[in-house]
Amino acid sequence: MLGFGTVGLIIVVFLVIIALSIFFTFVPVTLWISAMAAGVKVSIFTLVGMRLRRVIPNRIVNPLIKAHKAGLDVAINQLESHYLAGGNVDRVVNALIAAHRANIALTFERAAAIDLAGRDVLEAVQMSVNPKVIETPFIAGVAMNGIEVKAKARITVRANIDRLVGGAGEETIVARVGEGVVSTIGSAHHHNVVLENPDMISQTVLAKGLDSGTAFEILSIDIADVDIGKNIGAELQTEQAEADKKIAQAKAEERRAMAVAGEQEMRAKVGEMRAKVVEAEAEVPLAMAEALRSGNIGVMDYVNYHNVQADTAMREALGKVSDPSGGIDKEK
Repeated sequence: MLGFGTVGLIIVVFLVIIALSIFFTFVPVTLWISAMAAGVKVSIFTLVGMRLRRVIPNRIVNPLIKAHKAGLDVAINQLESHYLAGGNVDRVVNALIAAHRANIALTFERAAAIDLAGRDVLEAVQMSVNPKVIETPFIAGVAMNGIEVKAKARITVRANIDRLVGGAGEETIVARVGEGVVSTIGSAHHHNVVLENPDMISQTVLAKGLDSGTAFEILSIDIADVDIGKNIGAELQTEQAEADKKIAQAKAEERRAMAVAGEQEMRAKVGEMRAKVVEAEAEVPLAMAEALRSGNIGVMDYVNYHNVQADTAMREALGKVSDPSGGIDKEK
């Protein structure tokens, strides 16, 4: 069995190990040593203060060492304040180093502002050194002769560091170039003019200063491809003719309906007049009977009247020839 002194010694050693672990966890001694070895003067109390302010020390010290080795004059307070503001300290330092190597004037305050604005400051610096090519989709425009012309453009842009904060992005550049291409094609009297000289589009669009208010500077606009689309003018004329045809048909149908209504109205009037004739014919026998009673006509006059009717019926019968097939009689 272990003696009381041995057990106490083990407990003391265990407590010392725990205390040292807590100390080295809370106090980044290794990070302080790395900074001192790199020639960066960082107080151990400054590192402890970072712990108390809930700042991860290595995310401040490592970029500080990187900046010091690159010859940049960056204070630890600047890095810590940018970290507390929610910025990416390492990306800002990398951007400053890249700008310093490329002889681009970029201060820490400007880089921090660009980073806090949500833009990739390192990518912006790289784009300032190596311009980016933005390829647009096919942009369709219609020339004055009604032929559709499709053009694809390649826009070479360079980041403008001074306008990155508050400047418009790539979508605005593409939209402005598209608008310029459409207006240039639309102002051409014939589509062959655009096909023969596609540089006319790029020159006209580039002269409009489309990079105003954007985060980029347009270096060149090149027309990569030009194609012929539909005959929009002919299609519009066809649609207009079809619409005129439907309008004419509707008006003709309106006139036909009015004619049918007029015909029905006339038939109704004819029926009404026939009814009046029948009504008048029905009064003839009554008038003749009254004439016989009053002595205005005699019996022989009445007989002669019927003879005249019989002769008339006979003449009408002789004036017609019966159809041998038993059909309707035809007039001679």
